[in-house]
Amino acid sequence: MTAWQVVAFLACVAVATSAQRMTGFALALILLGLTSLLELAPLPDVANVAMVLSLANAIIVLRTAHRSVDWSVLRATAWGTVPGVALGVALLGWLDAGLVVALRLLLGLVIIACALVVLMRTKLLPQRSSNASFGGFGLLSGLLGGLFSASGPPLVYQYYRQPMALPALRDTLTGALAVSSLLRLVMVVPTGQFSARSMMLCAFALPLTTAITWWFQRHPPGWSRAAVLKLVCALLLVTGTGLVVPAAQALLARFAA
Repeated sequence: MTAWQVVAFLACVAVATSAQRMTGFALALILLGLTSLLELAPLPDVANVAMVLSLANAIIVLRTAHRSVDWSVLRATAWGTVPGVALGVALLGWLDAGLVVALRLLLGLVIIACALVVLMRTKLLPQRSSNASFGGFGLLSGLLGGLFSASGPPLVYQYYRQPMALPALRDTLTGALAVSSLLRLVMVVPTGQFSARSMMLCAFALPLTTAITWWFQRHPPGWSRAAVLKLVCALLLVTGTGLVVPAAQALLARFAA
């Protein structure tokens, strides 16, 4: 990577980490979306970095904010996440490259649709969803996480409709996504999919992510739920666009060849 690419990558890390602390989910999605748009590094390497940074962020946050986590919701979600990630990683190794690109395009469109639905349906559910519902969304989240390291959208849609306090929602979501990242990391490292480039990018990004997370822990933004919801939707739209544009370009080039 050139010097400007490293600087641009760290800028993307800073934006993604800051958004993560305010919303509880955005780190991997924003990092994948921005780096795809700017073509800074191969997507598999960025996905590996996102996994590591998500875990580091969760460790720092949950060490001091574990009391606000809704553990029953986190457990119910994790029961679905475990088989979902395993299935997603298996599918990634089985599908051919062209189909993976098509699925990435579909994922981007789903993320954009998710943002629009969340924005239009801002009214909270009258009561918390069942554990089976959280498990089902955890399964879908894990599947997308195993395939693309983009496990956030299903849980964002599910969690942000719940009658939960914003700190509990944010920190529980952080924990749920950390479970997905940990599982995927454990599955991809033994297969040799964690490259030297991934390790180099992690070495650049980890100190910055740690510093930003530490700062937000001591200086939390006093944003309202409505403001955070608008930020969530904006981030989803950016991420969806970051997945749709390169996937559509790749498919068009494939058909034109």
